[in-house]
Amino acid sequence: MVNKIENSTFQLSTKLTQLGRCPDEQCGFVNSPIYRGSTVIYNTYQDIENKSARFSYGTAGTPTIENLENAWSVLAGAKGTVISPSGLGSIALALFTTTKSGDHLLMPDSVYRPTRNFCNGMLKRFGVETQYYDPMIGCDIEKLVRENTSTIFLESPGSQSFEVQDIPAIVAVAKKHNIKTIIDNTWATPIFFQAHQHGIDLSLEAGTKYLGGHSDLLMGLISANEQTWPALREAYDHMAMLPGAEDCFLALRGLRTLHLRLKEAEKRGLEMAHWLKHCPEVIKVLHPALTDCPGHEYWKRDFKGSSGLFSIVLDPKFNSENVAKMLDNMSVFSMGFSWGGFESLIIPFDCTQYRTVTKWHPEGLTLRLQIGLEDIDDLKHDLAQGLQRLHQ
Repeated sequence: MVNKIENSTFQLSTKLTQLGRCPDEQCGFVNSPIYRGSTVIYNTYQDIENKSARFSYGTAGTPTIENLENAWSVLAGAKGTVISPSGLGSIALALFTTTKSGDHLLMPDSVYRPTRNFCNGMLKRFGVETQYYDPMIGCDIEKLVRENTSTIFLESPGSQSFEVQDIPAIVAVAKKHNIKTIIDNTWATPIFFQAHQHGIDLSLEAGTKYLGGHSDLLMGLISANEQTWPALREAYDHMAMLPGAEDCFLALRGLRTLHLRLKEAEKRGLEMAHWLKHCPEVIKVLHPALTDCPGHEYWKRDFKGSSGLFSIVLDPKFNSENVAKMLDNMSVFSMGFSWGGFESLIIPFDCTQYRTVTKWHPEGLTLRLQIGLEDIDDLKHDLAQGLQRLHQ
């Protein structure tokens, strides 16, 4: 379905209320219906011989899935989009699109750990060699390029440690050597970073996070530029990695308020980050919008905003027992591995367990925070009490 607003001059917030729906085709109802199904009925022999239907079978998609695909393509400035049942599913699908046996893959050392596990496990079994690189390498990544390098993967900012990469410099090297680029853009979304405008071939996100926004769905999305779109769609069709119809419906609903929620997440995240900088128990705040975060200058140059996820480094005098006393008794913050929902979350992490190229020396123990929609004073009070328990 093509909505007349897709090529309009309306501003972003207006487009988000209109994309992926067409009341004229929906009996006048505002939102598109949920299509569930596997079998498609053909009226004639000629129709089934030529597969002359909008959707030939359930694995080719449904109007519900197509509505979300089209909406996300417009938002991302892409030629096309495919949707999978999870963020990790989209990571796998993107890598299967651009790599084959015998290829060399460049992956940032700060990448989401399940991505690393997929590369070290599945891709290795299929004969793809993964080489990890310093996320702050910039144009020097050219020194790592080989004749068989097919893909450079980026994640900016880095998972947990929040290094912001020099994306234009890396993309320039990739284009010089005809190498495909993939970015995990979950933290910023297309609202705050337009990956394809910066020359990225495939941009993926966990729609589980900010697109869903309510911690009640799993989803991954991959958008492609014109050159890479046919290969992505072919890989997707071969694997039939479809999302659920209800999840697409929820994602379309989340799309309507994505811009508002991201701006609120940015506001709250920055306020909490600045507040934590003045807490004596915290020696560093890893937030791309703060000047002492690695790659802050790249964030300032390339990004339109920041979201509500960042990390802190605690004073080295505190140990894991102190942190347990802090986290086990939080009243508002919960411990959980996702983010982007309405609830505030906090988890401990330690990158030293798996980094292989760069050394992770934060000096103290580290925590990642997702700032939700609770009252900001309640969040500060909860953290203040938790930081005080570190001294017990």
